[in-house]
Amino acid sequence: MIDLFQPQVGPAELAAVAEVFDSRWLGHGPRTAAFEAAFAAHLDVPSDRVLFLNSGTSALFLAIELLDLRDGDEVVMPSVGFVAAANAVVTCGARPVFCDVDPRTLNPTVADVEVAVTSRTRAVVLLHYGGWPGDVARIAAMCRARGLTLVEDAACSVASRVDGRACGTFGDLAMWSFDAMKTMVTGDGGMLYVRDERTAGRARPLAYHGLAAISQSEHARTADRWWDLDVREPGRRVIGNDLTAAIGLVQLERLPEFVGRRREIAAAYDAALAGVPGLETPPEVPGGHESTHYFYWVQMDSRIRDRVARDLFDAGIYTTFRYAPLHRVPLYEATGAALPGTEEAAGRTLCLPNHPGLDDADVATVAAALRAAVTARAAESGRAAVGA
Repeated sequence: MIDLFQPQVGPAELAAVAEVFDSRWLGHGPRTAAFEAAFAAHLDVPSDRVLFLNSGTSALFLAIELLDLRDGDEVVMPSVGFVAAANAVVTCGARPVFCDVDPRTLNPTVADVEVAVTSRTRAVVLLHYGGWPGDVARIAAMCRARGLTLVEDAACSVASRVDGRACGTFGDLAMWSFDAMKTMVTGDGGMLYVRDERTAGRARPLAYHGLAAISQSEHARTADRWWDLDVREPGRRVIGNDLTAAIGLVQLERLPEFVGRRREIAAAYDAALAGVPGLETPPEVPGGHESTHYFYWVQMDSRIRDRVARDLFDAGIYTTFRYAPLHRVPLYEATGAALPGTEEAAGRTLCLPNHPGLDDADVATVAAALRAAVTARAAESGRAAVGA
């Protein structure tokens, strides 16, 4: 099966893990701190504003928790997004409000966000679909003007930039995911960025039971009764560890290689799929924008999309649509929500395999199978329409 995602790990990652084993320190320690510092340098932000956690979801939940939301507060987010964002909002007692997206880029415009903002809106959660930065700069400016907190779900955009500025640094808080399906992986893991120094200082204890000090042995250097607990807010244990951080340090060094290959694959798909009747490839990335190329998506008539996906699966090629609209999820069903761009995208879009584990022959196989499936299913749909 040619899969949608595939982690790229090898001898360098194994060697980094072996060093952690040899050190006898597997938990939160020096490699965690080193990974936080290296990732902060990647973002060009102070290292004390970056926290390595056990998952991107934990980072997203902690980011929302830091907003101190109350019952009746609203958080605007695109309906095309991962369910963790909505889960985090309702867990804090607030209400997710879903906005529309552009049907071709699957990113919200500033107008899409603005129309969903009400007097109860406290924050906006923004996803960069497929690694495309989207309208992030204008949305960030709008949020500042309205006094709204912007949380960037940058799980898809670890290497995405606008005019040299890293996605995730436009807003007030941001998170990245390093699970086994992401551009760079640590098995499980995530990073949280908090722009405000004081809020970042609050986030670190909340990530470890609310304790002011993670390590008692380190605390012993400055306190006589280092076993005493100093807890001011209740927290959970969502910190990262040196095993996964060691993998992350290697993966971060390899990130340009990963993104470069994804870019090559996207260009190869663009060329191989050009001119297929009824098939659209992703729009061109705007000038000044750099994409991580996490997703490569194509669009076609909604009447054939599902059958094309089945044809590809039967041919040994896994495709999918990510992300299923949140306003259709039973828990969050938004009765009467008018999101035409989202509905159009959800019916027409299919994500193709795009990862560095694909060789040129794999890419050609996927493209040829897609061309054949779209052509055959479109002809079949046309005959059915004539017959009707």
